[in-house]
Amino acid sequence: QVQLVESGGGLVQAGDSLRLSCAASGRTFGSSPMGWFRQAPGKEREVVATTRWISGHTYEPYYTDSVKGRFTISRDDAETTVYLQMNGLKPEDTAVYYCAARPYSGSRLYTRTDEYNYWGQGTQVTVSS
Repeated sequence: QVQLVESGGGLVQAGDSLRLSCAASGRTFGSSPMGWFRQAPGKEREVVATTRWISGHTYEPYYTDSVKGRFTISRDDAETTVYLQMNGLKPEDTAVYYCAARPYSGSRLYTRTDEYNYWGQGTQVTVSS
């Protein structure tokens, strides 16, 4: 059984940093998309950052415009963990953050929630002003 488990959320002040981690068990996700989505109260779940497989252990990151220059997504070489380093946090970043993954599907970029098969339980990030 595949499981994705997020950690690292919390309550911080504007301008602070957090690092989210997502550990996969049950399978590895080599050459497969892994990414982060978030859902704020009353809003739809949206992509924050994800990875597009290029070759070997090389991935191209994708970021939604609102986090470019502040957030960094990375993966470990064992292909079981994905991270989201969040710097310069803003109150509008407050949301539940979800890790997501899908099986190998070539080198396309996947940014829609319905394109991901596996989801974590979510971790709350709250940024106070």
